[in-house]
Amino acid sequence: MPTFHIELFEGRTVEQKRQFVEAITKATCESLNVEPNSVDIILTDVKRENWATGGRLWSDADA
Repeated sequence: MPTFHIELFEGRTVEQKRQFVEAITKATCESLNVEPNSVDIILTDVKRENWATGGRLWSDADA
């Protein structure tokens, strides 16, 4: 069973997440020939202050 752990910045709506997981599930079923109920997706919302790229917090990018 494919399991996806996806981390994203917080702020997406439930509807955006719903559309996202539906699209991932569909693509997984088509490419791996599995049933939708075998696809698990775990979304983790992350605050920008808890994510850094290149030694810089994303929360500092707005400053």
